[in-house]
Amino acid sequence: MQRTTTGSTGPARTARAARTGPPRRADSRRPHPDPAARRREREGLPRYWFANRLLLTLSGQRPVHWMLGHTVGAAYDQLAALAPQAPLRPPPPGRTPFVRRCDEFRPGPGVIEAFARIVSGDRLQALAFRLEHGADRRWRCSAVELGGARM
Repeated sequence: MQRTTTGSTGPARTARAARTGPPRRADSRRPHPDPAARRREREGLPRYWFANRLLLTLSGQRPVHWMLGHTVGAAYDQLAALAPQAPLRPPPPGRTPFVRRCDEFRPGPGVIEAFARIVSGDRLQALAFRLEHGADRRWRCSAVELGGARM
């Protein structure tokens, strides 16, 4: 007696096919994403974008009017008063300051309170700022603090 297969795909055959798929990786090693890709991803976040702009302004690398459309009210006046002193400029012969990490807290809708760790030479400084989402759907800086002192 000769058997013929009809090629039916019942539930038993589907379950068996799922079990015979490619093996899954069981170890904890994962390929690390490209550091440049991670940097581009984090730069798209409002908190990192503003932290970098504030850093460039407060280290003397960019003029304060560079922040004119990105700040509101007293925050621009605070930056204008402090920027000539360049408080985040590294001591000579220092390396270019950079944002090590930036985190956020959202106390309500449309508000971000962010805090960044700034490496400037051999110093680590804290930079805190508040972002508010305007009616035009743009984030603007409304307050800045550096190392616990309001600017």
